[in-house]
Amino acid sequence: MTLGFAIELIRSAVFQILVLSGPVLLIGVGVGLIISIFQATTSIQEQTLTFVPKIAAILLALAIFGPWMLQTLKTFTIDLFMVIPRIGG
Repeated sequence: MTLGFAIELIRSAVFQILVLSGPVLLIGVGVGLIISIFQATTSIQEQTLTFVPKIAAILLALAIFGPWMLQTLKTFTIDLFMVIPRIGG
């Protein structure tokens, strides 16, 4: 295994992490921003108001994007297993 191959393998793994976590994180940040604007305009500073909608939005995002995330992760894992003979030899 060459250094370039190892770097490419790590790069692709980090890219997969970013692609898979991106939609859920963006939805969480978007909902948090909307809630913050709502709290600032209404002067409601209840702490539980921030957590419940964010958790609900993230669970909904996982339900929507879950099959795609699992399929992408499965494809990456299969490709990684196909590369194992090149690593050993």
